[in-house]
Amino acid sequence: MPEPTKKDETPNGQPEGVAPVSNGPPPLPEISLEVSPPQEDANSPKKLSIELPNDSVPAMGRKDSVWSLGEGQPPEELEKPIDTPPLSTLLIEKPQSATVSVGGDVTFIAKVEGKDLLRKPTVKWFKGKWMDLASKTGKHLQLKETFDRLSKVHTFEMHIIKAKENYAGNYRCEVNYKDKFDSCSFDLEVQESEQGSQSIDIRSAFKRSEGQEDAGELDFSGLLKHREIKPDDTPEIDVWEILKNARPDEYEKIAFMYGITDLRGLLRRMKKIPKEEKKSEAFAKKLEPAYQVDKGSKIRLVVDLADPTVDLKWYKNGQEIRPTPNQRKYIFEHKGTQRIMVINNCTLNDDAAYSVAAGDEKCSTELFVKELPVKVVKGIEPVKTTVNERIELECEVSEEGAQVKWMKNGVEVPTGVRSRYRVKCEGTKHYLVIDDASREDTGTYSIMATGGTSEAHIQVDLKPLKVYQDLQNMTVMLGQPIKLQCEIYPGNVPGRWYRNGQLIQPNDRINIIHRNRVHRLEIEASSLHDAGDYTFVPEGYSQSLSAKLHIIDPPKVHLDSLNFPDNTMTIVAGNKLRLEIPISGEPAPRVVWMKGERVILESGHRVRAETYGDQTSLTIDVTEREDSGNYKIVLQNEAGEASASVKIKVVDIPDPPDAPLVPEVGGDWCSMTWEVPKYDGGSPILGYYIERKKKQSSRWMRLNFDLIKETSFEPKKMIEGVPYEVRIFAVNAIGVSKPSEPSKAFTPLAVTSEPTMLVVDDVTDTTVTVKWRPPETIGAAGLDGYLVEYCIEGTDDWIVSNNELTEKTKHTITGLTPGTKILVRVKAINAAGASAPRTIQHSVLVKEVIEPPKIRVPRHLKQTYTRRVGEAVNLVVPFMGKPRPKVTWLKEGKVVDSSDVSIRNTDCDSIIFIRKAERSHSGKYEMTVHVDNHVDTAIIDIQIVDLPGPPQSVTIEDVWGGNVALVWTPPKDNGNAPIIGYTIQKADKKTMEWYTCIEHYHRTCITITELVVGNEYFFRIFAENMCGLSEKATQTKKSALIVKEGLQVKTHEFEDHDFKEAPMFTQPLINTFAIAGYNATLNCSVRANPRPKVMWMKNKIAIIDDPRYRMFSNQGVCTLEIRKPSPYDGGMYTCKAINDLGEAQVDCKLEVKGGFTFYELMQRGVPLHLIDQYMSETKTVEQEK
Repeated sequence: MPEPTKKDETPNGQPEGVAPVSNGPPPLPEISLEVSPPQEDANSPKKLSIELPNDSVPAMGRKDSVWSLGEGQPPEELEKPIDTPPLSTLLIEKPQSATVSVGGDVTFIAKVEGKDLLRKPTVKWFKGKWMDLASKTGKHLQLKETFDRLSKVHTFEMHIIKAKENYAGNYRCEVNYKDKFDSCSFDLEVQESEQGSQSIDIRSAFKRSEGQEDAGELDFSGLLKHREIKPDDTPEIDVWEILKNARPDEYEKIAFMYGITDLRGLLRRMKKIPKEEKKSEAFAKKLEPAYQVDKGSKIRLVVDLADPTVDLKWYKNGQEIRPTPNQRKYIFEHKGTQRIMVINNCTLNDDAAYSVAAGDEKCSTELFVKELPVKVVKGIEPVKTTVNERIELECEVSEEGAQVKWMKNGVEVPTGVRSRYRVKCEGTKHYLVIDDASREDTGTYSIMATGGTSEAHIQVDLKPLKVYQDLQNMTVMLGQPIKLQCEIYPGNVPGRWYRNGQLIQPNDRINIIHRNRVHRLEIEASSLHDAGDYTFVPEGYSQSLSAKLHIIDPPKVHLDSLNFPDNTMTIVAGNKLRLEIPISGEPAPRVVWMKGERVILESGHRVRAETYGDQTSLTIDVTEREDSGNYKIVLQNEAGEASASVKIKVVDIPDPPDAPLVPEVGGDWCSMTWEVPKYDGGSPILGYYIERKKKQSSRWMRLNFDLIKETSFEPKKMIEGVPYEVRIFAVNAIGVSKPSEPSKAFTPLAVTSEPTMLVVDDVTDTTVTVKWRPPETIGAAGLDGYLVEYCIEGTDDWIVSNNELTEKTKHTITGLTPGTKILVRVKAINAAGASAPRTIQHSVLVKEVIEPPKIRVPRHLKQTYTRRVGEAVNLVVPFMGKPRPKVTWLKEGKVVDSSDVSIRNTDCDSIIFIRKAERSHSGKYEMTVHVDNHVDTAIIDIQIVDLPGPPQSVTIEDVWGGNVALVWTPPKDNGNAPIIGYTIQKADKKTMEWYTCIEHYHRTCITITELVVGNEYFFRIFAENMCGLSEKATQTKKSALIVKEGLQVKTHEFEDHDFKEAPMFTQPLINTFAIAGYNATLNCSVRANPRPKVMWMKNKIAIIDDPRYRMFSNQGVCTLEIRKPSPYDGGMYTCKAINDLGEAQVDCKLEVKGGFTFYELMQRGVPLHLIDQYMSETKTVEQEK
């Protein structure tokens, strides 16, 4: 006998297909069947266990803020692992799961390595998936963080104080630092106290807190609303007993009635309460909760009695099972204390609830009969037949009397009384019969059994037909009769005529004829509706006859419906034109629109032609003046051709006039003229509008509101000196044209007033000089200059003296005849023209007046004028006299050499200039001014001073104690300035380092005191004048030895060694290669005494004041630095050293690499524009150097 099998279960313990419902009633108790292992006896009882739902029952009512669960987290997700992103190793110590008793404390610790972190990481504690515990800190939860500076470790702690049962669950610690992340999950289990569940006030445990003393608890829902506590006078109710005795579907109702919000936690605690099982007095072993057996097998139900003498009764669905002698369905057996009921050949009727009663006690079970699937042994086969034939589909299954379903194209076949389908069954064979098949019976038929399916395709076709004469395609003129005829066999077959799929019925115009094998359709007068596809369909046959009937009609253009005079349509430019013209013709004619020789296409953008139905249209989206003209319509089809013409006239605003001309401008007005527009827009010009604006403005102002008929206008009220522009608008009946181009900018200007205070300044034999003051009123046009005119007295012929305007207020009229009298006038000129003239009141006699000369010596030149050697001398000495005096300069009675001293004379002064003064330029200069026989002289004393020479000789007059007496003679050369003092210095013979003893000393003898005994001293003296100290000093030839008194030291005479030598290069120059653009240096060393003068030359040309070169000389080492050399800097370089004893020089060759010439760049294939750029940059660098 086959073993019962365990029912399928889902992983969470719920039956398959049953999902927890959050808002509905709780699910029914779960039933799980467990089967004994295969090695045990098949007759051994099976274990049945029934468990009440606990944590899987969702809480009802509003969601609470109890800490045990986060809002929106279904209970079945409590045990699921939390998905976390890929972690990085930040946590070096992770929190561990812990267990705590109710009311106890627990601490979780997380540590983070902080050596590589610049700042403190962010740590968050969560309960469940999303509840952040940072907002729950208070009386029962505290968060703490510390940092150990020695070990560089961050420590984060979470303390749970006085834990409650709803604190249990899954927790998570997350650590974030910049782009790093780490996470750790851990569990907290809260165990019940030993007092048991009976001492717990269930309502106080599961009701919400009211926000009084426990404000820091994790349940913060009580904080949302504060209520006053009212004394509860209701009697205590034991809810535990009510829940334990209630059915599971009443849990919600009880929770709602007694105010229990955490129903989920309540059921979880109920599950943990140990169940007290009552010991049965009648049964030592009861029936299992459920059994399962396959259909056709047998099942044994076994109970073990505690008292074998007790009467036993078996029940099925509450009905007692009585044994019968002839029926072997139920067999009752007795084995000791065991009572066994065997059910043979189980069927679906045996699937029921069974119970056994022993005295007053009863135990029950449930039997599940598993039905074996019915399989298809022989499938149905495909059928292909014709209409009106009989179809029979046959199928064989594995079991007699099995229930099957017949399907057609996935839909169950109707088998009612009026159905065309008949179903019959003979043993294991099943049939589907169709007596009179039609084409609608074509499809896929299938049979479905519990253990398999079978399908086949049935094809029902029409019977074949023989055609002697088929229908012929026809083309008929509109209004002509139509005859369609065909001949088929057999001749007695009726048929139907169709036009475009629509059945044709005979009427007064249509006649349908059937004679033997001939079928004919006649239509008296054809119309356009008669065209189409005609089909003759014989009844009961698969073949049909078809033909096309084509009705044609010559095309026509119906212009009469337009109602346009002379077929001319007028439209304003810019508007949309849509001209629709009715047409006729069958088939629909091909329409061509033409303008001249150009064909208008349907795909045009702005101008396009469209034809649809019985009309054609010409569309111009935005009409333009070029669209005017004759348009031709040409229609063509099979029946003929037709054409017509339409004229379109587009009227538009006129073209803008040309830019106006401004021939005349006044102070606040101008006159303007213009030409009429070249195109008037198809309508006469009605007038013009004029606008004006300032040139630098963008705002135009209308000058007239009434149209101006003429082509000239005179704007007024303009601001003087402001540039203006004007423009014109032309107006016709359609509208206003676009503005013309602005005129050239013009500025309203007024002439200035006449010059003032015109007087004669000077008169000679051939010239007259006049001067004047500017006009009092100049105006916005400014003042360009003055025009001077003169005329001989007694005539009106004014002669212009200056061909070009003068900006000065003084002018000399030249070329006059001596002794004549002239009149002079002056005009001020600006952009507006010439002002009124200012004329001298009396005539002027052209005759020069003699004025004796007089020299006006400046105050600083009345004393000696002193300058140093090398400075510039620039003296200006003014003088007076008429006519122009003659000036001469003498020095020491001789004429001043003009090659050495530059002298320039003017009409009123004389300038003496010396670029670099020398001592030879010192002396008294005599200036003489001659006018005829009149003479005036002045003497200028110039003194050029220089540094003095050293004193002539310095001697040691006496030495005593720590004192030395010195005597010297004044210098031979005092520098052309008096000696103002001397500077005395001393030096120890051992070190020869000079120290100043005294400065600005005026005498020629001195006593030097406080000298060190035992030292030997030399002395030297500098002379000083107003230019400074002398370049050299005079040194004592002998030294002064400071000895103690009473000691006499005898000194030996010796000759000084002559260290002088001519220059000699100890290290010559070396040929060098330099890179263009990088600094290069040339080095050599020279030895000479006295110190030589060093010169550098390039290609034998001295290098002087060239910024490209830097020269250095240090301890005899000579260096020449060439800054960023170019190929031009290559060549032969020479270093030359010169002193009084001789000279020496060394040479080297410098070659600069990296630069290219124009020819080299061309050979390398460089483009011309790059060569030009390179050469220009090279020139720029050279110019900067």
